[in-house]
Amino acid sequence: MIDTAIMSCILNSLKDPLVFVDTDHIIRYVNKAAVVNYAKWGDIIGKSVFHCHNEHSCDVIREVFQAMQQGEDERLVTDNEKHRVYMRAVRDEEGKLIGYFERYEPPV
Repeated sequence: MIDTAIMSCILNSLKDPLVFVDTDHIIRYVNKAAVVNYAKWGDIIGKSVFHCHNEHSCDVIREVFQAMQQGEDERLVTDNEKHRVYMRAVRDEEGKLIGYFERYEPPV
């Protein structure tokens, strides 16, 4: 099994932000790109994901989270000239939802 230090190095090598949130909507991990991207909110680890999103985005997060609880694995939540943002479910070995993360892609 890969240890957490190696996993953190792998995730920090990504150029795009990655934010992992647990099922209580608490931010548990951010990679280096996310630290830079969300710098205006300060240290966001341990805070609610709703702390750094506007009301419309909070509604989208709640809606997608509910779909993830029903089995959905990923959904595109933002698609603009700057980037695409997906919410991706994270499940344990038994398939139980343990959280989700935001994943960025360049625009097509």
